[in-house]
Amino acid sequence: MTATATRSGTGSAHAATAVDLERLAAYPHVVVSWVGDDGYPVSVATSLETDGDAGSVRLAAPAGMPIPADREVSVTGSHIHPQPGFGYDERRYLQLWGRVTDGSRFTAARAWGWDETEMPFFEYSERSVPQSRRYLAALSKEKGRTIRPRLDPFWLALRTTRLPFLSATAVPVLLGIAVGASHGAFTWWTALLTVIGGSFAHLAINVTNDVFDTLSGADDANPNPTQFSGGSRVAVYDLVSVRGLVLLAAGLYAAAAAIGLVLVAVTGSILLLWIGVAGIALGLAYTAPPLKLVYRGLGELAVALGFGPVMLLGAYVVQTGRLAWEPVVLSLVPGILISLILFVNEIPDRGGDAQAGKRTLPVRLSPNVVRTAYLVGGMAAFAIIAAGVIGGLLPWPTLIALAAVPLVFRVYHGLKVHYDSPYTLMAVMGTNVNLNLVVGGLLLIGYVVTIVAMQLA
Repeated sequence: MTATATRSGTGSAHAATAVDLERLAAYPHVVVSWVGDDGYPVSVATSLETDGDAGSVRLAAPAGMPIPADREVSVTGSHIHPQPGFGYDERRYLQLWGRVTDGSRFTAARAWGWDETEMPFFEYSERSVPQSRRYLAALSKEKGRTIRPRLDPFWLALRTTRLPFLSATAVPVLLGIAVGASHGAFTWWTALLTVIGGSFAHLAINVTNDVFDTLSGADDANPNPTQFSGGSRVAVYDLVSVRGLVLLAAGLYAAAAAIGLVLVAVTGSILLLWIGVAGIALGLAYTAPPLKLVYRGLGELAVALGFGPVMLLGAYVVQTGRLAWEPVVLSLVPGILISLILFVNEIPDRGGDAQAGKRTLPVRLSPNVVRTAYLVGGMAAFAIIAAGVIGGLLPWPTLIALAAVPLVFRVYHGLKVHYDSPYTLMAVMGTNVNLNLVVGGLLLIGYVVTIVAMQLA
């Protein structure tokens, strides 16, 4: 069974070939199944050997249970290797349908199978989704009611909104609040509202992204989703309808806007209003027509602006009511690092994205250019910190963030090794997410030290 045959087998059975029979002969034992005269399934284990005829194999006759020649039978070979404490590997199976003649000669007409060495299990599962959806649709028609997959409400909400990614909001918002506090301005309840409002806006962007990636076919075309990439896929799996996602996104945007208007009313800052409008506009323009920035290779720029200046400056203005150069310069750091999260997370999606016309930077650029661009971007974030301190715009304790520089090189080297392997790349993507968290956390420590020093002076 060739790799091509394996891939087609995940969606529907393909015409059996001599290669399929050669693969089947590699299994020491097979299971032969058919429907008995009484209408019940019958299965029996046996062995086989290659026939002189390339189009068939010979099955060993099971004792006391002859294989019928007047109906179709299936022959299945499977293999699995247990790994104590880990699970299984070397998984493969092959199922062929056909007829038996001359008492033992099996000639196959159709085949279906999977080999882990040719296709990872997660990709195999994703390529089987269309078949699963067709099965549930047929079952719904037969039962006269809609039958859909279900997930516990808590986990469904977590998956739909991609709640764990809120760290991308927490870093710039908390930094903006910290800068404001270092300038002598801090109100705890407006700070809390800022975190909540920014979180609602981020979740709304996540859901909106899923809506348009589903409608464009980008999610359906992507067979390699990972823990960090590929979207929530709740619409692809029929867990939530597109209409449900639209309503959820609208509700989240409304909640973010309501909190934003409360903060505008409290602070009396028109500047804050425009920052909020810019944030929502960027969130919609990211995937929504007509701009569809991520489809045009501008997703990283939109993310850098939205999760850098918009989030950080918005939080700073809530506390102080004005702008300053310090938060402007500092906002570039999380802006760059969070855009690099998107940049790396787009790598395993590039095949499906290209098929759907989503021309992200990893789709447009060669692997070497992508890796180099990552390294340049990561080092630029640290250069901004150092330059800000040298120029007197950032307090010197923020230099502690430079301790995270090795993480940039760890991700860079990981991209060299795992660029074309979506599932081993997950560890690299996780390190890249941690880079933003570590840098943000160290910068916050730097500002706490600065604030304490000011209080003690």
